[in-house]
Amino acid sequence: MFHHSGKLQYEVRVENPNPQFACHLQQAIGGIEGEIRVAMQYFFQAMGARGDAKYRDLLMMTATEELSHIEFLGHAVALNLDGAPTSLQEKAAGDPVVNAIMGGMNPRHILSSGLSAMPVNANGVPFDMSHVYASGNIGADMLANAMAEASGRVLATRLYNLTDDAGMKDMLSFLIARDTMHQQQWLAVIEELGGLEKQLPIPNSTPPEHEATEHSYYFLNTSLDEPTPKGRWSSGPSLDGRSKFSVVEKPEPLGQKPSLGKARPDVGAQKEQS
Repeated sequence: MFHHSGKLQYEVRVENPNPQFACHLQQAIGGIEGEIRVAMQYFFQAMGARGDAKYRDLLMMTATEELSHIEFLGHAVALNLDGAPTSLQEKAAGDPVVNAIMGGMNPRHILSSGLSAMPVNANGVPFDMSHVYASGNIGADMLANAMAEASGRVLATRLYNLTDDAGMKDMLSFLIARDTMHQQQWLAVIEELGGLEKQLPIPNSTPPEHEATEHSYYFLNTSLDEPTPKGRWSSGPSLDGRSKFSVVEKPEPLGQKPSLGKARPDVGAQKEQS
């Protein structure tokens, strides 16, 4: 069950409406880095959470906060569209072709939503849930969540740099701050569960006999003309504490040359294939 307040989570004000920026803001709503994505990701992770109930509560509370972000971003889109031309006569004040190309406005903001936000990205493509990750594994999900918040913070930072509107900068500074907290909280869950050393490899419940561990910790240099890049991944103890990193230069193939043989006569191939 969810409850709703009539007030937005954070104040939204637009001093100079900008239909082009409204189109850009759509990425923060329906883009793969956007709020619909993280809201649905945390909801489905929460609904599938097993183990300590506090992690389900954490996910559910953050999911509902992300819905609040969708709400005030949608309001920001609508306010920015207040300056949008709604007739061909208005567009004809300049060259309509140039205005359409350079203005960067999504025509569906007029044709489909009546100068309102939509569940789409900046290109007008609807969000399709393909980037919602809910594995049922808390380690995998927390890493996916930290990544999602990181890419969301990158987007909010880019949007901040794209606008000169003081109200929009203020709103985006709030989103940047909340992305900081959410990155921290998901990583804090991993730390509380013993840190990466204890959580890795994911899933850490896989029996060792199910893994060909002789192949678990070497870096393959598959380049014909570049040396192995030296780093934390090429030497020293592995992050999970189970082994040490090593390097295999110019690795030899371990498998066979693939051959499927002749085609079956009932699969519609040419006679010569059979």
